[in-house]
Amino acid sequence: MNQTEELIGIVDHIIFQNTENGFSVVVLQISKKEQTTVTGHLPTIHPGEQVTLQGSWTHHPKFGKQFEAQSCSRQLPTSVIGLKKYLGSGLIKGIGPVYATKLVNAFGANVLTVIDKEPHRLAFVDGIGHKRIEKIITAWQDQKEIANLMVFLQEKGISPAFATKIYKRYQNNAIDIISENPYQLVDDIWGVGFKTADQLAQKLGLEPVSPKRIRAGIIYAISEVLQRGHLYSEIIALKKQVLKLLELNDEQEQKIKEALQNLYNSEKIKVITTNDHHFITMSQYYYSEKGVATKIQRLAHHPMPYCFNINTIYNNLRVVKAEELQLNEDQQRGILACLQNKVTIITGGPGTGKTTLIKKMLTILEKENRRYKLAAPTGRAAKRITEGTGRYAMTIHRLLELDPATMQFKHNEDNALQLDFLIVDEASMIDIFLAHSILKALPLSAHLILIGDVDQLPSVGAGNVLNDMIASEIIASVRLTKIFRQAHDSLIIINAHRVNQGEFPISYVPETKRDFFFIKEENPENVSTHLTTLFTKGLTKAGINPNDAIVLVPMNRGIVGTHNLNYVLQGILNPAHTDKQISRTGTIYKIGDRVMQIRNNYDKAVFNGDIGFIHDINFNERQLLVAFDNRIIEYDFSELDELVLAYAISIHKSQGSEYVATIIPIFMNHFILLQRNLIYTAITRAKQLCIVIGQPKALAIAIKNNKGLKRNTFLKEFLTSDLQCR
Repeated sequence: MNQTEELIGIVDHIIFQNTENGFSVVVLQISKKEQTTVTGHLPTIHPGEQVTLQGSWTHHPKFGKQFEAQSCSRQLPTSVIGLKKYLGSGLIKGIGPVYATKLVNAFGANVLTVIDKEPHRLAFVDGIGHKRIEKIITAWQDQKEIANLMVFLQEKGISPAFATKIYKRYQNNAIDIISENPYQLVDDIWGVGFKTADQLAQKLGLEPVSPKRIRAGIIYAISEVLQRGHLYSEIIALKKQVLKLLELNDEQEQKIKEALQNLYNSEKIKVITTNDHHFITMSQYYYSEKGVATKIQRLAHHPMPYCFNINTIYNNLRVVKAEELQLNEDQQRGILACLQNKVTIITGGPGTGKTTLIKKMLTILEKENRRYKLAAPTGRAAKRITEGTGRYAMTIHRLLELDPATMQFKHNEDNALQLDFLIVDEASMIDIFLAHSILKALPLSAHLILIGDVDQLPSVGAGNVLNDMIASEIIASVRLTKIFRQAHDSLIIINAHRVNQGEFPISYVPETKRDFFFIKEENPENVSTHLTTLFTKGLTKAGINPNDAIVLVPMNRGIVGTHNLNYVLQGILNPAHTDKQISRTGTIYKIGDRVMQIRNNYDKAVFNGDIGFIHDINFNERQLLVAFDNRIIEYDFSELDELVLAYAISIHKSQGSEYVATIIPIFMNHFILLQRNLIYTAITRAKQLCIVIGQPKALAIAIKNNKGLKRNTFLKEFLTSDLQCR
């Protein structure tokens, strides 16, 4: 066993730091001429700080002699060199390496005292004006409070990674709020889960059967069900889940019943009983689903303030000018349904003419002087409608005008949209909350037209809106099935329809573009080799820029998951090592990296699934700048858990988008997610080239599995019966 030793030095620079578990690799200056590498789970440290470490020396087979730290105490730097490193590390907004040197040259070893006690003296330093002084004062005070919060969290065994986000939310009240109710963190701080809060609660001495703990456990268990797309959980199953989560025994189930009753009395939850089964959900989900059903019924029964001459329009649809596309009978029927019904659904696969139908529909509305808007759930989907129709389309969030100050849409039942027709594309992506928001903003006189592909994956968010509406059979619905002749020359479209019909894809059809390939591979470990070949040679040979291709994977974890493949692809597409890079939670982010937002951030107007590129990394301001289309969005370093690398993304996250080329690994490793609608969705994302890599057995299993996951929803019942909550 190695002998424990003490090592004292100044942090020269940080090679790696995992902010979630604290594991770090740092270079320590232990004398004027000697440096060493230190590894271990350390508190958040900064260049320039003096640290005292307890640990032992080890020998790494690749990197040689290292010091493995078991404990670490920190002291603010006192030397000129240490102070310059400390202030130049970007720790304090407004001070970078240049100003760090100026400040230390001006005030020497007293510089931190000046910043803390006499900040007005900073004005005597060349280049530091009033605004920068204010920024430095604020950042210094914030950093002191965050440091106190980090110590508090670390003493309770909680990662200090959340300290900055917690402080931003609660300011100087952070420790008081956490101490009063640590479970508040789960609701208020994105990324803090129940288990983290529960660990903190127990460190603070909260009893295992505390009402606060049981209430938080119930809400967390419901939220877990909601995250899987359901709107409701059976109460019997939920109780079992809570007992397991809280590690309680069956004798303590009465405590859960009492907590459920209290939540029900406080209007936090709703219960629906049907066929002797009891279902539970959070109140806002019940009211959203019920609200969707109620508004659809009101729209359907509200008279149209104008009438179309249907016979004339029908005759015009049948008479086609030379420059126009011939509409088939389903398309004609779809247009007439949209004009005659207040709510209409048009669904169909690729190449069935949905865009052509929309274009013709818009021509009729323009001729009839009807006001309309085009919208879609994502920016990419909205851009596609604009390109396909020649008319402007926007995201639903922009249409409804989100107000970040109130986190509410400006358009609602009290401020309706001014239009006669609202046409929403990619409607399969709409979850119950977005559906409710759209319907609340519609005037009763308006028509709602939902365009989508019902065979794709359901929405990432909770609910099964499009399928439930169609299943109710009270909403006009037209399915486009005929593939247009122009689409028949694409193997992508042919195979998408084959998969949708339960048939294995094919790689060759005479007189058809070879835009679909299946690379058989039994060993998932060989995927990285295939990707290297494709991204360094194959795509370019096919006339495709490798940066326009994306890898779509069923899941995030594992050797053929997004996490590992992003690491592989970053090494291929953006390999250069540079000082302009930052490491967070085990991922290195570099300028030029493709990244994806993984939560809705209404303040930034960036939403789950949006993809951009890292434009710059500003260490002075502790910010990472990401370009989303034509906008540059600033991310504080504490917000980087909202981003992931996006060279490879999950198939679920690809909904609503199209890519020049898609590469889809499918293996038995993905067994739990192998479903037909998953493969169908992935193939339909490709515009010019689709390559599937994997095991024929895995692909066959997925294509045969058309069951999908049934979501617990009641929209169909709300539309067709008088089902009520109790």
